Amino acid sequence: MHPSLLVSRDQTTLRQRATDTLRNAILEGIFASGRKLSERELCESLGVSRSCVRESLQHLEAEGLITIVPHKGPEIATITTKEVKDIYEVRATLEGLAARGFTQNAQPDQIRALRSKLKELAEPALVRDKTLLLKVKNEFYNILIEGCGNTVVGQMLRQLNNRVTLLRRISLSQPGRLTNTLKELEGVVMAIEKGDGETAARLCSEHVEKSADNVLRSMLTQVTE
Repeated sequence: MHPSLLVSRDQTTLRQRATDTLRNAILEGIFASGRKLSERELCESLGVSRSCVRESLQHLEAEGLITIVPHKGPEIATITTKEVKDIYEVRATLEGLAARGFTQNAQPDQIRALRSKLKELAEPALVRDKTLLLKVKNEFYNILIEGCGNTVVGQMLRQLNNRVTLLRRISLSQPGRLTNTLKELEGVVMAIEKGDGETAARLCSEHVEKSADNVLRSMLTQVTE
């Protein structure tokens, strides 16, 4: 093996930590959509070099969380209504496939884990902690993905996950949306427990479509205010 291919473990770990820290800050809403970022300030805040920050920004740009504008620099990506429709259209199809596959392929302990995670979502403490709520909801979907038996569906959903998490933050901030979400997911889990894959797929897709409507309605309200 050529010695030039040797990767510095310390530097790689530092870059990964910087990337993870920035990603979490975006997903938790610390940085608002459209906010311009200063490389110098990020270097100071993260305690890393400018090259490290730039590599982190490039990585997050590939994930759709950062936009690097020529001659202006990086800023937090803004998701347009067209992109919302496209993301949720793909997500509805993929999650429908995941729900059907989960019904057909999941082990009993995975089905129990899905039910347990849904109960956790209904805990009152999550209403007051949006970051924890989004974390638990992601865990619900991770169980669904891991048990669906389709690695391609899982890979594609995980690629969408960061932007979907940003949109979930918008959706779940609306009054009454969490209550409706729990009812919709209850229907999905019940269908899975009954072994009815077609119903589970349909209800899962309908849940995503309702989430899309809610996000778009929220975005329209913000524009007209």
